[in-house]
Amino acid sequence: MVKNYFKIAWRNLLKNKFYTLINISGLTAGLTVGILILLWVQDESSFDSFHKQSSSIYRLQNRVGTGESKQIWESTAAPIGVLAKKELPEVKDVARLSNNYSYNLFKYSDKVFNEEHTAFADPSVFSIFDFKLVKGNSKMPFTNINSVILTETTAKKYFGDAEPMGKVISSDANMNFTVTGIMKDFPKNSSIQKDMLLPMDLLAKTMYEGRTDGRNLENDFHQFSYETYLLLQPETNLKQLAVKLKQIHLRNKADDTDVEYLPQSLTEMHLYKADGTEAGIETVRMFIIIALLILIIACINYVNLSTARSMLRAKEISLRKIVGAAKFQLFLQFIIETALLFVIATALSIGLMYLLMRAFNQVAGKHLIFDLANFQVWKVIIITILATLLASSIYPALLLSSFEPLKALKGKIAARLSDVMFRKVLVVTQFTVSIVLIAGTFIISKQLDYIRSKKLGYNRENVFAFFMRDMNKHYDAVKADLLKQPGITDVTRASGNLVQIGNQTGNNSWDGKGKDETMMVRPMTIDKGFMPFFNMQMKEGATFSGSVADSTHFILNETAVATARIKDPVGKKFKLWDVEGTIIGVAKDVHVASMKNKIDPVVFYYAPQNMYAIYIKTTGKDAPKAIAAVEKKWKQYNADFPFAYFFLDDVFNNMYRTEQRTGTLFNVFALIAILISCLGLFGLATYTAQVRTREIGVRKVLGASVPGIIRLLASDFVKLVLIAIVIAIPVAWYVMNKWLQDFAYKTEIGWMVFAFAGFAAIAIALATISFQAIKAAVANPVKSLRTE
Repeated sequence: MVKNYFKIAWRNLLKNKFYTLINISGLTAGLTVGILILLWVQDESSFDSFHKQSSSIYRLQNRVGTGESKQIWESTAAPIGVLAKKELPEVKDVARLSNNYSYNLFKYSDKVFNEEHTAFADPSVFSIFDFKLVKGNSKMPFTNINSVILTETTAKKYFGDAEPMGKVISSDANMNFTVTGIMKDFPKNSSIQKDMLLPMDLLAKTMYEGRTDGRNLENDFHQFSYETYLLLQPETNLKQLAVKLKQIHLRNKADDTDVEYLPQSLTEMHLYKADGTEAGIETVRMFIIIALLILIIACINYVNLSTARSMLRAKEISLRKIVGAAKFQLFLQFIIETALLFVIATALSIGLMYLLMRAFNQVAGKHLIFDLANFQVWKVIIITILATLLASSIYPALLLSSFEPLKALKGKIAARLSDVMFRKVLVVTQFTVSIVLIAGTFIISKQLDYIRSKKLGYNRENVFAFFMRDMNKHYDAVKADLLKQPGITDVTRASGNLVQIGNQTGNNSWDGKGKDETMMVRPMTIDKGFMPFFNMQMKEGATFSGSVADSTHFILNETAVATARIKDPVGKKFKLWDVEGTIIGVAKDVHVASMKNKIDPVVFYYAPQNMYAIYIKTTGKDAPKAIAAVEKKWKQYNADFPFAYFFLDDVFNNMYRTEQRTGTLFNVFALIAILISCLGLFGLATYTAQVRTREIGVRKVLGASVPGIIRLLASDFVKLVLIAIVIAIPVAWYVMNKWLQDFAYKTEIGWMVFAFAGFAAIAIALATISFQAIKAAVANPVKSLRTE
């Protein structure tokens, strides 16, 4: 019996090749995109969950500052975790990581590498986390302060297939490190990504040895540069823990009254901010909705064509009922037909995913692997297919199995008003989704254009930079030589990257500062020619002259002056860290971080000994010559180090990489949604022309023109698209307005966006149905009248 069902289903699919092709194409596209997106969502949601103790691991973060300058720092002071473990029963263990800025160049034999992803770590990293040591002792990973642990990939890079354990790697500052452990590469869905780990005891020695102020790694609450992870007891009250941590902090540094502790679950770090507000989870939800909508569009295509064509199968179904077929048997027959379509579509979809996975990874910035041996992959596939199959098969099967045989044989059956209305609702739904996605692509593109075109307050074009290392001692001579090179128009230096100033401090004061008030500022030391180099403007006062007196001079930006409420700031006193000085100027605000954040208070100061970054301005067309000249000069002073530079434009664009990827994915998803919708619309237009063939013939005999018939066939569909536009506009506005809330500086959502989206939808719909409409309108009326 079941075999017979499949045989009949296969014959029906072959008999109606055109509609079968449309259904399979729509379902294949929908399943492929839906599964790809859900695999992406699964990866995003799985971050850090592979650790066995992930539910009990929390990262400590700090909320610092007061008023509008309040910030959240992902790093903490070194002692807080250790003291918490000693004093608080809730804390079972602690592990700290701190980025390595002391040792960059590593050598083995004739191989030299500049390692950027290295960190100092506590041994407890290997007991709290599931970072597996394949060689070495996880209970004592560092045998001394000269130990180093490498990932498998890093070990292979240095030693090839040779045994790495016990090998010695040399580094700058005359340091040698012995390999005491090899760990598996960090999983791609880990928030912690390192290539090398060095012992925390080494950092303690290099930072505090020889100091006379009594500070050490276990009592220094001034330096916030450590990622601190706590392993907590089950059912720990996080609010109470935060209060206790602050008490410990204030007991050791009483003037940090603005500090708050924010313990954040390890599994939430990737998608949420430390204060619990949403971050990446918004994008995850948006893509889940898009995946579901695209699958729904694919289902709508099948439902629409199946129900529309139900009239053409009325006699077949009636004959089956007369010869004894039960309603359930007919229902099962149509379910099997749908299932067979899905089997074909699924096979094609799986093949497409193998072909598209590399391109999808490049667009999405992922390393997803489509492996059918992976249970998680099958989990996504099965859930997607079953849900889609049920959604698309039940209603058509119920409708087709419910015909009354005698009426159908007499030709008295007609589409019910409710069924026609249902199909119209589905078409409106399809195009509503498509229009929302079209509007979304326009708005995302508009925001990215706004970011690229917005005036930052400085000119970053044709500027590249690098960190000087030993060149810093010879800066004046280097600058003089570089200015003689073709293609180089200017040279300056500073302490860091102007596009993204990473440092922040609240260690400052000024006349009029309130009690317990803390202003978080971004400090940056700059040279005397820095502001003219970048065409930065002064609101009042002067910039640095390069004199000795500048060591006690400060330049504040407009936001810093406003936040500190300083009136007539030039000449007023200001203190940064231990330097007491005078404000000599106010710089106009410039963007020194992502436009997702408001402009922060910035303090520029003059300290040549801290200026490690050099900036080179080129003519643009001669940039390669300029880079070659700079590299030659680099080798003169840093022969052992590879030359690495970055263009400021690239750094700027990288800050918005996530938004760029979101925009690209949105474009792709919108295009696919439109294509699937058009497939369904094309099928419906073909069916409409088919069932109205005789009507069209009669109209032509009675004098109807070809444009009039085309207008007749197209008008119903255009009306549905117009309804979809009316529904889509408020939905698109709400969704994209919420997305734009992540940006402190954003474009306006104008009515033109929705006008373009609506016009595009109508144009696409007309283009889709015009072929069938024209074909039906120009057909010979004599042949049309003979059609049954």
